[in-house]
Amino acid sequence: MMNDERWVELQQAEDMAYFKADLCCYSPESYSLDEKKEICNNMISTSKAVLDAMRADFEQLPPEARSKLLGMLCQSGVETPEWWRDVLVGEGDPLYRELEAI
Repeated sequence: MMNDERWVELQQAEDMAYFKADLCCYSPESYSLDEKKEICNNMISTSKAVLDAMRADFEQLPPEARSKLLGMLCQSGVETPEWWRDVLVGEGDPLYRELEAI
């Protein structure tokens, strides 16, 4: 299982990537095309890293625990059951499977 410090690092990196994207949307004229490209690529890579870490931690659980956790997440109302299945046991989040760095 990933330690808490690593989870915090991943989440902070993703939060910062999306914060920079918000700033860019607010003032697009302040950013060059290369900077915009880097912002988009950081959004994709940090989100993929978070999802990959979730899957890796999930895969380390015993089968019974995975089944219980997946059931609870599917019933949580946070994302759809299909999303949780795709991310944790399927081919990954469809959005991030289709996106590639620019």
